[in-house]
Amino acid sequence: MMILQWVFFVAGVALVAGTVASVVHTLVLARNPGRGVSARLIEAVWALHLAGARRLVRYQDKDRLLALAAPAALLTQLAMWVAAALAGYAFVLWPLGGTSLGRAFEESGSSMFTLGFALSGRPASVVADFVAATTGIAITALQISYLPTLYAAFSRREALVTMLESRAGTPTWGSEILARHTTVGLLDQLPSFYEDWERWAADVAESHSTYPVLAYFRSPRPLDSWVTGMLAVLDSAALYLALSPSRAPSQARLCLRMGFTCLRDIADALGIGYDPDPSPEAPIALPYAEFARAQRSLQRSGFPVERPPEEAWRQFRGWRVNYESTGYELASRLFAPPALWTGHRPGLDISPIVPLRPIDRRPGVAGPPPQPRRRVVPLTGTQRLQVRQRAERHR
Repeated sequence: MMILQWVFFVAGVALVAGTVASVVHTLVLARNPGRGVSARLIEAVWALHLAGARRLVRYQDKDRLLALAAPAALLTQLAMWVAAALAGYAFVLWPLGGTSLGRAFEESGSSMFTLGFALSGRPASVVADFVAATTGIAITALQISYLPTLYAAFSRREALVTMLESRAGTPTWGSEILARHTTVGLLDQLPSFYEDWERWAADVAESHSTYPVLAYFRSPRPLDSWVTGMLAVLDSAALYLALSPSRAPSQARLCLRMGFTCLRDIADALGIGYDPDPSPEAPIALPYAEFARAQRSLQRSGFPVERPPEEAWRQFRGWRVNYESTGYELASRLFAPPALWTGHRPGLDISPIVPLRPIDRRPGVAGPPPQPRRRVVPLTGTQRLQVRQRAERHR
C-alpha cells in the first residue's frame, strides 16, 4: 500500500507541476502558448458548440449559440485547472497525511479553497496545505485578472469592425469599400483608413496569438466578424493596387503586408497550416468571373480603372494568394457570417449576402420618390438576412 501511495505522490507532483505550467503559459507568458492542453480544451468546447449550431436552422440561432462558446471555454479551462490541482495535491497529501485517499481529497479541497476545516496536522502535510492554498488563490486571481485583458483586446478589435458597416456594408465586402468611397468622393480618406487597419492588424496579431481564445469571441452583431472584416479590407487594398496602381496609396501595400501576417500569426496559434511563400502565379479559389464582375461594378461607380481586366486579375491574384487560404480556413473554422469572397461554410446553407448600398441622397439631385413615413419595427436577424437575399436576387 505504501508503494502505491508514493507512486501517487510522484504522479501528484507531476500533475501539479503540469497545471502550474499550463496556467503560466496561458495567462502569464506573453507569447503563443502552443498546442497545449488548454488550447485543445478550447477547441473541444468550440467543436461541441459548432456541432450544435449546425443542427439549427436559422443563422441567428446558430450565431447565438456560438457566442456562448468562448465564455464556456474560459469557465471550462478554469474548472480543469482547479480540478487538476486539487487531484494533484490529494495524491501528494495521501502518503504525507497518513489518511485515506478520500480524506486526502477532502484536505486538498479545504486547503486550495482556504476553508481550513480538514487538516491532518502532520508537519509534512502542513507544507503541502500551504502550497495548495497558494496555488488555489493564484489560479483564481490570475484568471480574474486575465478577463479584463481579454475584453480590452476584444473591445479594441470590434471598434474598427463596427465602423466598417458604413464603409463596406453588412456583411463586409472589399469591392464595396472602394465603391462607397468613390460614390461619395472620399477616396482621399483611404490612406488613413489603411493606416488604421495596419495598426489594427498588428494589435490583433499580438493579442490573438498570445490569447487564442479571443479568435472564438464573436462580434455583438450576427453579420459582423473580424475575419470577414479583415478579408474585406485586404481585398479592397489588393483591388486598388491591381486596378489603379498609380493612384493607390502606399498605405494599401503596408496594410496588405501586415494583414496577411496577422492572419498567419493567428493560424499558427490555432494550428492551421499554410504556404509561407506562395507563388504569385498560383491559382486561387476566387473565380475570375467574380473579379471581373466587381471590376465592372467599380467602373460604373466611377472608380478609376487603369488596367484591362486580364492584367488587373494577374496582379490581384498575386496579392490574394498570400491571404486567401488562411482567411478562408479561419472563416470556416470560426463559422463567420456568409460574406462575399470569404469562402464556403460547411453546415451553412445560405448564399453569400450582397451588402445593400444606401441611396445617395443630396439636395437638388433627383432620387427615388420618398416613401411614406411608417412606424419602424426592428427586424430580427433572420428577417434582415431574407431582405438582403431578396435584394441579391434582384441585382
